[in-house]
Amino acid sequence: MDRYAQQWLSIESASAAGLDAYDLWLNYAGMGGRLDPLDVEAYLYGLLVLPSLERDLVAHAINEMLEDRGSTVQPAPYSTGEVSAAAGYSGQLGGWLDPALSTLGAVGAIQAIQREAELRRLESLSRTGLLNTAGESRFDQITRRAQRQFGVSSSSIALITADSQFIKSLAGPIGQNLPRDVAFCNQTIRADRMLIVPDTLKDAVFSSSPLVQGEPHIRFYAGHPLTGPGGWRIGSLCVIDDKPRAFSDTDAANLESLAVLAQQEIDA
Repeated sequence: MDRYAQQWLSIESASAAGLDAYDLWLNYAGMGGRLDPLDVEAYLYGLLVLPSLERDLVAHAINEMLEDRGSTVQPAPYSTGEVSAAAGYSGQLGGWLDPALSTLGAVGAIQAIQREAELRRLESLSRTGLLNTAGESRFDQITRRAQRQFGVSSSSIALITADSQFIKSLAGPIGQNLPRDVAFCNQTIRADRMLIVPDTLKDAVFSSSPLVQGEPHIRFYAGHPLTGPGGWRIGSLCVIDDKPRAFSDTDAANLESLAVLAQQEIDA
């Protein structure tokens, strides 16, 4: 299963059942999980993507807790059918979707999950009430601070709709509403914890982008995903420059701290 679909569905199961993140971590750790409580909580908030083994351990911890409670919530999915069968929860994926999907095969089922996941992501974005709204000082303060702190041309908070990028807040000249397929932040919501591109011209994914080859000639990008209700990735806080630059571990930690502030405003 696609790792993001597995994560999103695990978040759904844990949230629907009202599972406590720390209790879940205790169960996960008892199975041999190596991550600390904050990592597991970040995973359940959609901020951190885990290796398949750890994802499956979290899924199994969720499913055991659901079973212990006699919950009717759909169990969390595993990375493969083999793991699901070994865990004793085979066939649960088809129960989450329409039973007819069992006839589609693995590829068709994954595509159906991805479509459903995107619908839920868009619903999460809508529930924030931020889409197509005017600028707000509570977000503008964060983007201005990021622009100054990193010494870059621009910083923005972008939200990703079904087909476009909506700029909620912008400090600097680089940042505009764009088709989704060319927006850098569209890649951020698909990436792991943070997407960093020190030099776009040397990056296989971004070197041919019209935003790199033409105006505004983006050469550096770093973005941290932001989530809506249910932990679905809805956008990002990013810093952008027209010159390539290094981005240290300290820089990454500082951007994450600013993203936490933005996330708190989204959750408010």
